[in-house]
Amino acid sequence: MSAGAPHWPGVEAAIREGRAPDAGVIAELTDGVVALGSRGAAVEGERMRERVLGFGPLEQWVGAPEVTDVLVNGDGSVWVDRGGGVEATGQVLMASDARALATRLAGLARRRLDEAQPWVDAVLPGGVRLHAILPPLAERGTHLSLRVARRQPVGVAGLRTLGSVGGEMASVLSRVLSAQLSFLVVGGTGAGKTTVLGALLADCAHDQRIVVAEDVRELEPSHPHVVRLQGRSANVEGAGAVSLVDLVRQALRMRPDRLVVGEVRGAEVRELLAALNTGHDGGAGTLHANGLARTPARIEALGALAGLDRDAVHAQLRGAVDVVVEVARVGGRRVVRAVGVTSWTGSEVVIEEAFALEGGVSAGAGGAEDAWANGVRRRPAAGRLEELLRERGA
Repeated sequence: MSAGAPHWPGVEAAIREGRAPDAGVIAELTDGVVALGSRGAAVEGERMRERVLGFGPLEQWVGAPEVTDVLVNGDGSVWVDRGGGVEATGQVLMASDARALATRLAGLARRRLDEAQPWVDAVLPGGVRLHAILPPLAERGTHLSLRVARRQPVGVAGLRTLGSVGGEMASVLSRVLSAQLSFLVVGGTGAGKTTVLGALLADCAHDQRIVVAEDVRELEPSHPHVVRLQGRSANVEGAGAVSLVDLVRQALRMRPDRLVVGEVRGAEVRELLAALNTGHDGGAGTLHANGLARTPARIEALGALAGLDRDAVHAQLRGAVDVVVEVARVGGRRVVRAVGVTSWTGSEVVIEEAFALEGGVSAGAGGAEDAWANGVRRRPAAGRLEELLRERGA
């Protein structure tokens, strides 16, 4: 250190020990810098916090209350989703800045991001989900995706407040939970599957033990007894990976009243279907599927990854899943578009609409509730769902 330079022992110790700077280190960097004054030191401290602990040039977007996703493409362009679809911000990051930011954020999650490990999928302190991938795997430059965790609605009542559900459909969802029927929440990317599942789990009886298995932690149900299991990627030597298949198997040994798989997207579908067929009522999960009708085909494809043939998948599905909840974006709002019930046709399972939203949902709480009251339609399968609910005492 040059003569006359400030001496910051905490910073030096952090560097020697290989620790990432924390808020205390930043305070040490700015406290006592007389030339800045107390106000200047506070401003400089906030700038340094953003660059060292925060999201740097993306801080303004991550901190915006309406933003759910922040995306950086290989050309450095920054895009955000405020709930109505992805839009350009006009901001462009230099290639070196985008890569440095992605590498630093990976470090905050205690993960590597370099040529040997050119992608990362992790949750940062504070709950923001990080995905980053480096070139040449990604075109032109570093691609960075941030999913911002916002305050989640609690229960069906919370979904009603958001305008995501209403009318008779809200009552049906509450009865599905009371009856401890097994259900899947399906929809496209960004439709709100995790949000809806987390809200519904909050309404489960408080004497029930919910065991959640996820690749990356996203579900945050407001419930007093939630046990979370999280997967792990292999290290650079290719060892140490823990898959969702492993987690589901472990979860079954932990006395779950409800087994929940955050996102069913691989061979773990075999363990989940088997569990729900052997007395584990009330299980749940999310699934990427474009509508109720396509859900069986999606599960069939995942079952093939686990070595199950078509007939085996449909036979398991018949007894495993009672209800499918479809979420979608309607008029810029994430809503529960339909609730379906599983039925058996010949040798295969089909999902039939029991209740469905017709048309859009108005903006504003009162208008939304009016639209829900007038827009939810009972389908022919509603009688089948009602019968199933009555059999379970709901």
